[in-house]
Amino acid sequence: MMRVSTAGERHVNHRFSIAILGRHMTSIKTNSSAMTALRSLQTTNKMLEQTQNRISTGYKVSTATDNAAYWSIATTMRSDNKALATVQDALGLGSAKIDVTYTGINASIEVIDEIKSKLVASREPGIDRSKIQDEVNQLQDQLIAIADSASFSGENWLSVDSGALTYVQIKSVVSSFTRSATAVQVETIDVDTASVELFDAADQTGILDSVFLTTGAGAFSVSVTTLDITAIGADDQDIDDMISNVDAKLAAMTTSASDIGAIQKRMSNQMEFVSSLIDSIDRGIGVLVDADMSKESTRLQALQTQQQLGIQSLSIANASSQNILALFRQ
Repeated sequence: MMRVSTAGERHVNHRFSIAILGRHMTSIKTNSSAMTALRSLQTTNKMLEQTQNRISTGYKVSTATDNAAYWSIATTMRSDNKALATVQDALGLGSAKIDVTYTGINASIEVIDEIKSKLVASREPGIDRSKIQDEVNQLQDQLIAIADSASFSGENWLSVDSGALTYVQIKSVVSSFTRSATAVQVETIDVDTASVELFDAADQTGILDSVFLTTGAGAFSVSVTTLDITAIGADDQDIDDMISNVDAKLAAMTTSASDIGAIQKRMSNQMEFVSSLIDSIDRGIGVLVDADMSKESTRLQALQTQQQLGIQSLSIANASSQNILALFRQ
């Protein structure tokens, strides 16, 4: 049997509902709880979007809006690193030229040493000097071939033509890129090729094609690559002068090789320094702008939980306004 509420009971229930809802102002126009929950959810969504962006890009500062100062520093240093990478390539190219030049000089020293030994042997009484000269001729041709082939990227520092319009005696190799408070500067390592030139087609002033005068009966004006111990009139004094001058050329080439070796070592050290500098700048940029992925992944999970709770809180706040309808039920 259905029970019908009396007027008195309905009056009591009505007063009870008013007591519950009357603790706070209730409005169908403004839902303060929902607005608070919405602001909280919007803040969580914004932080979640930021964290997801950091995880996807790997950067905590990927644009100027993230941190203008750090972004500016990182952008400048990345540009400098690109310049340093170019310097590294230039050093590699210059080092290759130095290596080729050193290899050519070193090979020439061995050949000159052989020529010197043949000249000394020719001073032995009764020896067939024509046979020795045949060997010397082959060694002389070998010297020219070595100098001509010691070329890299179109540059040859051993066999030159100082009369050519394109001739440059001082070769410069880019060695570093520096930035000060007011300017940037490119520094170079300079190499004076005059001290390593073996042949000069313009005026024969190279180490091996420069002429010297013997003081014997023949009084020959010859160079290392043109001397001939079988020439008419050549005597022991002429050969002794040839030996002496060849030995002087050997000493000059040894000095040149030492100079080139020192430059080679300097460039090798500079290449290692530039490489280390690039790595250091990369690490410095990383400290400024890279995201801590372990930290961001933990933060992502926390924010996802907060987002779910925020959505639930907003749903509850929106649903609470439905309680107003209870005041109008009969």
